[in-house]
Amino acid sequence: MNIKPIRTEQDYKQALKAIEPYFDKEEELTGNELDYFEVMITLIENYESKHYHVDLPDPIQAIKFRMEQEELTIKDLEPIIGKTNRVYEILNKKRPLSLNMIRNIHKNLGIGADVLIQAI
Repeated sequence: MNIKPIRTEQDYKQALKAIEPYFDKEEELTGNELDYFEVMITLIENYESKHYHVDLPDPIQAIKFRMEQEELTIKDLEPIIGKTNRVYEILNKKRPLSLNMIRNIHKNLGIGADVLIQAI
């Protein structure tokens, strides 16, 4: 088990290839194998965060996506955002999310606060 920093794209690909078999037997890993797997995952995640930046989704699109996932209606959002017209204003980007709305959406819909705060 050779562990070294991931500095190049080639190192990254080799690291992915090295841990690929561990995903299929993750629950059967011994102590040393599990340690190796966790360290490699950390190194890979660190490399990806520096080289494969992913922008946060648009807050309103995230809300609409969650509505679709959970099969929610405008009425379902009223206790979270406000009256029907307020929900429509938010979803149509006619009104910005307030801090209170962000807290409620995060708490009730599980959308990350970092995504929602972009709207302020």
